[in-house]
Amino acid sequence: MARRSRENPRIANGLLRRVRDFAQVLSNGIIELGITQHALRALKRRRARPRRNGQPDPVYYNREIQGGPVGITTIATAVGEETGTLEEVYEPFLIQEGFIMRTPRGREVTAKAYEHLGKKKPGREGEQLLF
Repeated sequence: MARRSRENPRIANGLLRRVRDFAQVLSNGIIELGITQHALRALKRRRARPRRNGQPDPVYYNREIQGGPVGITTIATAVGEETGTLEEVYEPFLIQEGFIMRTPRGREVTAKAYEHLGKKKPGREGEQLLF
């Protein structure tokens, strides 16, 4: 469950509550491996890739959204995460590393992020953003 929650305690606690619900409804109320696996499959929680050097899960900035800059709510919807988690957990690292910039119009991807992801930067500045 820790891996599926991207090692985020808040997400892990939420998953634990949901798995408990599955155990109470479908089983005898005891959380066992089988019911946990069933619940995580039903909740469509994929296995998270291991992180390198404290980097956040690449799912944050590996989605394509046309016509940015992009607002935090749009990003949260695209990656299935709460806006608070994005702002408190992922953004500080991505900004510190120089992968994104916060602007009054939304979040913008930098040239360094394109290079890091091995993607071509669009023809015109800001035409296509990756999140």
